[in-house]
Amino acid sequence: MSAVDRAAVIRALPYARRYARALTGSQPKGDAVVADALRQVLAGEAATLQEDGAARAALYTAIGDTVRETEAAGTLELHDVSLLQRMLLLLTALEEQPLAAAAAACRITPAAAELELRLARDGLRSGAAARVLIIEDEPIIALDIQDLVERSGHSVVGIAATEADAVAIAMAERPTLVLADINLGAGGDGTAAVARILRDVTVPVIFVTAFPERLLTGEAVEPAFIITKPFDPTTLAVATYQAVTRGVRPL
Repeated sequence: MSAVDRAAVIRALPYARRYARALTGSQPKGDAVVADALRQVLAGEAATLQEDGAARAALYTAIGDTVRETEAAGTLELHDVSLLQRMLLLLTALEEQPLAAAAAACRITPAAAELELRLARDGLRSGAAARVLIIEDEPIIALDIQDLVERSGHSVVGIAATEADAVAIAMAERPTLVLADINLGAGGDGTAAVARILRDVTVPVIFVTAFPERLLTGEAVEPAFIITKPFDPTTLAVATYQAVTRGVRPL
């Protein structure tokens, strides 16, 4: 494979990691899937991987193939939304792939993908309701997130603008999901707040950031669930459903 091809695959890796972790529900499982997918992709035709979009598509497809094998082996637990539907939801909402591209990554037709997505969206509200702690220093954004969370069928136990407030609310309320911004301005660091919370509370965490690639460098402990600012209600609903129904500790 040429250097250009490898560079395209490397640039696509943060997105592949985000997709695989959200799909499997954990950092270790997701990264193991990406490692397998990467071997598949690098062993394929180099000519098809000369652009970033093609590299991302190849990784998404290989990740889906690997996870389907995991499900067939009986090691992947699912709730009301099927694996195929989860894949389509994550590809279109979290990874912002067009319907045709998501369908191709799942090895189905666009018409079949459209039907499965419709069924999947109907099933989102059937997931377990969460008690959510929001860590966000911008009041307007925090209220917008609260509205989206509540419209998705969950309740908000508190909104924290600082690291100290986040830890205090978490200890008092014991949330079942945390939505955390990374940069809290003068209030501290969202990742530090989450690290302190997870010492005492086992809870899934979704990080919200305008720069997801900064959390997916492979150089440090990284989160399992990340959504990109700005996001729409569907993206938040999909990420929340995945985090709650997986019930894993992401860090």
